[in-house]
Amino acid sequence: MTQKGKQLLQNYLNRDSRMRDIYHDMNKFKVKEILLVSNLYDAYSINKEGRFSEIMLYDYGKMNLTSLPRITGVYSTEETLEQLEVKNIDMVVVTVGFNKQRPLKIIKKIKERYPDLPIFILLNNPHHIKFLEKQKEELGYDKIFVWDGESRIFFAMIKYLEDKMNAENDSKLASVRMILVVEDNPIFYSNYLNKLYKIIFKQTNKIIEEVKMDKLYKVLKLRARPKILLATNYEEALELFNKFKDNIFVMITDVQFPKDGKIEPDTGFQLIDVVRKIKSNLPIVVLSSDKKQKQVADNKCLTFIDKNDEDLYQKLIHQVTQKIGFGDFIFRNAKGEPIERASTLKEFEKVLKKIPQESVDYHAKRNEFSLWLMARSEIQLAKILGAKKVHHFKDADEIRNYIIKMLKAYRDEKPQGKVVPWEDADCSNEKNIILLSDGAYGGKGRGLAFINSLLYKTELAAHLKGLKIKMPRTAIIGADEYDRFIEENNLQHLKDANLPDDEINKRFLKARLSNEIVQKLDEFLDCFKKPLAVRSSGLFEDSLTQPFAGIFETYIIPNNHHDKNKRLQQLIDAIKLVYASAFLSTAVNYARALSHKLGDEKMSIVLQELVGRQHNGLYYPHISGVAQSYNYYPFASMKPRDGFAVMAVGLGMYVVEGERAYRFAPKYPKIQVLSMQDQIKQSQSYFYAVDMNNPDFNLLNGPYSAIKKVDLYDAIPHGTLTHLVSSYDYNNDMMYPGVDENAVLVTNFASILQNEYIPLPEMIQTVLDSLKQAFDTPVEIEFAVDLTPDEDGDATFYILQVKPLLVPTEDYTFKPEELDREKLILYAEKSMGNGVINTIRDFIFVKNETFDKTETVAIAQEIDQLNQKLQHENYILIGPGRWGTRDRFIGIPVNWTQISNAKVIVETSLEGFPLDASSGSHFFHNLTTLNIAYFSVFLDKNPDAINYDLLNSAKLIEETQYFKHVRFDQPVKVIIDGKKRRGAILLNEKN
Repeated sequence: MTQKGKQLLQNYLNRDSRMRDIYHDMNKFKVKEILLVSNLYDAYSINKEGRFSEIMLYDYGKMNLTSLPRITGVYSTEETLEQLEVKNIDMVVVTVGFNKQRPLKIIKKIKERYPDLPIFILLNNPHHIKFLEKQKEELGYDKIFVWDGESRIFFAMIKYLEDKMNAENDSKLASVRMILVVEDNPIFYSNYLNKLYKIIFKQTNKIIEEVKMDKLYKVLKLRARPKILLATNYEEALELFNKFKDNIFVMITDVQFPKDGKIEPDTGFQLIDVVRKIKSNLPIVVLSSDKKQKQVADNKCLTFIDKNDEDLYQKLIHQVTQKIGFGDFIFRNAKGEPIERASTLKEFEKVLKKIPQESVDYHAKRNEFSLWLMARSEIQLAKILGAKKVHHFKDADEIRNYIIKMLKAYRDEKPQGKVVPWEDADCSNEKNIILLSDGAYGGKGRGLAFINSLLYKTELAAHLKGLKIKMPRTAIIGADEYDRFIEENNLQHLKDANLPDDEINKRFLKARLSNEIVQKLDEFLDCFKKPLAVRSSGLFEDSLTQPFAGIFETYIIPNNHHDKNKRLQQLIDAIKLVYASAFLSTAVNYARALSHKLGDEKMSIVLQELVGRQHNGLYYPHISGVAQSYNYYPFASMKPRDGFAVMAVGLGMYVVEGERAYRFAPKYPKIQVLSMQDQIKQSQSYFYAVDMNNPDFNLLNGPYSAIKKVDLYDAIPHGTLTHLVSSYDYNNDMMYPGVDENAVLVTNFASILQNEYIPLPEMIQTVLDSLKQAFDTPVEIEFAVDLTPDEDGDATFYILQVKPLLVPTEDYTFKPEELDREKLILYAEKSMGNGVINTIRDFIFVKNETFDKTETVAIAQEIDQLNQKLQHENYILIGPGRWGTRDRFIGIPVNWTQISNAKVIVETSLEGFPLDASSGSHFFHNLTTLNIAYFSVFLDKNPDAINYDLLNSAKLIEETQYFKHVRFDQPVKVIIDGKKRRGAILLNEKN
């Protein structure tokens, strides 16, 4: 990260930190200063655009806790040590993402100088757990926590540390009750603590509302909230129990965890036997992935929960406590009796105008207006009100008028780049994202919230001459609505029901969304009147480490029916069908192929206005595209880190699904490597648009049921192609920018890329560079361009989506001239990946003699069947053209489920079927995330080659119409030089 990027991180975090230092803690030990070692994107995701503040401030402010931790963000070792020298840091949180070495070196340096300072690792990739646990003794960190995108895990880490430090003192003073959790798996204890703290603080909040005595009694009640103790081995658990046995009122324990440094199959029951001798009536919950342990638990009269249960955490919380309501402002009279309540800022203002003077006076004396506002993350407003005391006003009416005046002034400021709850949103403000329901935003939603924040808080919003940058108007339905929808409609079991996809869709359509979200959607349609994209936003979707890109659905609706009730129903149905996509065969089979726990995936919804304009009943943008800051297929003198972009006319599904679009490098937009004839041959000939003439479309016909495939020439009357295409004159063998109805149209954006009509390449490069710094890793964006001049005469560049990418970083090299040619099965000058794979014996390859490019759909079905037979074996897949393309005439249109067991994928050229770099956005995201090696073999170019004789010499396992499946006696050797991007596959010496 550059110095500019480091300053961006610190400034960004400080903006929120400055608003938090208004509370002080009542416990003996409190976390006041936190050092966050992170890149900018992880820091933002933790903070989640104010959601961290909302959670923290509610739990602190509403409960009369008057000190809130301040976060200081750092990136490098030097910054870390500098901050430790000048600040009294209470805890260090180190995020570990794709780049593991940098944070681990920093941890080691910290422990060398500050051995007693608590250090927690915050991990977003569970696959790194074993690696990090092996480093624990050397590094000396305290605990690993696994973060799935929920910012409350940060709160759980803070409270866990405070509970650990305060347990002895507070148990003596206030007989604090405690929950003992015994679990060695960071994934599970991260979730346990997260859920337990959430419910504990909800309970505590209810206590505050129910207590009608003085504040001192409230504080005593608050100090009596249950604390959580965590043990990760037998000895630690027994020590904690013996120390706090009089205060522990429930124990939650795994069955298998370390004892004397070794994991025994019944350690949990050994611990229970000891505990029961001391405290026979202690409620105990046993958790295990081994269903056989249930019988043992039943024999001991213990509550047992299977860790594989889809509703594991719901069952756990149910066993510990009951769900309790959360946080309205209760207006009270002079006696403290409730008279009104407000859930939102608008309701608060409305009620405040009519309550009696005694109520205003009652709350003002107790500073409760300020505290409630602080808990709702209305930091600036709360500070203003908190600075004013009752004696500053002559009477309660003056207090009331002052608060209303401040509310109006604050509302008129129209903060930009925020995620704003619907109740507090200004529909006319297009610079905020609207939150329609609580819960996690999911991968897409989190990325969009992050982008929106950067647009209006940093130089990312820089305006290049002639081109502005924006985000489409966006709303998010948080994951809580998904949980409620699945639970209340009893749909969870459908994942195991093996029903056809169309039946699952029908059952979801019959289910009901909550009345609350339906009411908000009805109001939402009064504000959002353009065609809408209803996008999935799973917690794992578009993340750095979870390969779920493109697995869930996006539905497009015209949003133009004359009957608003019909428009509302279409929107509701689209949301239901997006939810249903998590239950369809593609998603379920894909999750199982990755050994992914189906119940872990949660679904948020992103509602986004489509970029574009209407032309004769067709709605589409001038340009849609995808750009990456890392180019897996550089050409000419370009380097991988120069990045690339792919663009097309019309809606973006044409690009992200890998159809024939225009590819270029934003850094070198004028470089054209294709001949004129190749440009003509490879040019986009059709595009996608929303069919605005079909308001009564049927969503059961698929996500694109309202989309129309349009011939490029049909757009000529629209006037949209002027700067997007060139015309080829056969008579003069010349191509020139612009539209000539009598010529061949070639979509090459020459007016923009060659003649610089707008600075689009510079905008793409600027955005990619800034986001790469922010994420601390290469990124991919989806974008759209509207060339229609705005009031300033500018075109508009819209960012639609952002996600991080994994790229080759390790060094592995080989010299092609030293390869044994007799054992060489395959060689490619273009490859993706890095290192050596020597565990694969199986090859599945397309038979060139029977391949038919008109039968690629049938070919995809055949590989699906072969793939299912190799569920526990990886294989090398070889075939012509683009794998995973949407265009069945340029490749084999498989989805990820159909090739889920392929560890190496090879695309080859074939006569009459030329190879062009696969460019599908979803395809590449999943490819790199899963660490799948990828080869492109250009058989007409030396030294690329495939030795089919060697392949045919292997044992034939199965032969179908289009494929051969062969197996060698010993694993072959796959080698990839990540830096030089070349790879080879060779026979093992024993073959």
